[in-house]
Amino acid sequence: MEVFYPKYYETFSCIAAECPDSCCKEWSVDVDPQAAAFYRQLSGDLGDRLREVLQDTEDGTIMTIENGRCPMWRADGLCRIQAELGHDALCKVCREFPRLTHDYGDFIELGLELSCPEAARIILSGTGNTILSRFVPGGEEPEYDSSAMAILKRTRAEFFTFLETTLLPFPKILTTFLLYAHSVQEELDGGEKAVLLPEVSVSGVSAAKDLRPLQDFFLSLEILTPQWKTMLEAPTVTPYWKNGHKSLLHYFVLRYWLQAVSDYDIVCRAKFVVAACLLIGGLGGDLVETAQLFSKEIENDPDNVEAILDGAYSHPALTDIQLLQLLQN
Repeated sequence: MEVFYPKYYETFSCIAAECPDSCCKEWSVDVDPQAAAFYRQLSGDLGDRLREVLQDTEDGTIMTIENGRCPMWRADGLCRIQAELGHDALCKVCREFPRLTHDYGDFIELGLELSCPEAARIILSGTGNTILSRFVPGGEEPEYDSSAMAILKRTRAEFFTFLETTLLPFPKILTTFLLYAHSVQEELDGGEKAVLLPEVSVSGVSAAKDLRPLQDFFLSLEILTPQWKTMLEAPTVTPYWKNGHKSLLHYFVLRYWLQAVSDYDIVCRAKFVVAACLLIGGLGGDLVETAQLFSKEIENDPDNVEAILDGAYSHPALTDIQLLQLLQN
């Protein structure tokens, strides 16, 4: 079975106490059944403390948050479980974060989550977007539609080639991306083969004044941190597109494009990507910090992701015309 991963995947290493944020802050930590059973049978002070903070919910076991932090987070920023028992004693989500695994049966794709500050720095540096691969034993008969997956693989590769070589301004790249997604959707629906047209015209589309409708939509979603709410409520700036935005787009396409094989809907994911790039660019600030906070608030909340995908066809802020107007600035 072949495993694919961006070159930057291999360069990641947790910076622990030097991290400007923490995966142990604000989030309730999901604890897998095997780890929960192990923690509950531990003796000593650590076992007693773990039994105090583990909580069973209808969705599984979690590590409750105390004062905005995981109770296993020490004053030096390190994890008590790892310090006392070693890395292998961590629950699954803590062992793996910020590493992503998409297992499609006959192949696997690996990546990093933008919600980790160090991963965000690496991803947006633009130095490791090359896709590498290796073979590992195993694999199984895939459950996906092989013809749909072939379309998605081919079109994603075509877009990556375009993204790597184009000299178009970033708003025009996003415009090309959105319109290309509609062409890919037609092919998925049984129509003609998708065509990527980088010089496509959107004449007659006037520029939108600001991102306020998009900000208001994101304000209606679940919000984790006061910082995110403050940024969404503030006036936006005219997006200052940097080289890192192309790496941001590459990250989003790599992560979400093939997932359309589950429901044959590439357009809603393309709108998610365009809205994310517009919002991150418009909120301003340091690109790495803003993108990392976006990912923490949105990508790590399945309900928020689902709300955006659903809103792609129903919310005024996510219509094709609204997004194209924002890209005229």
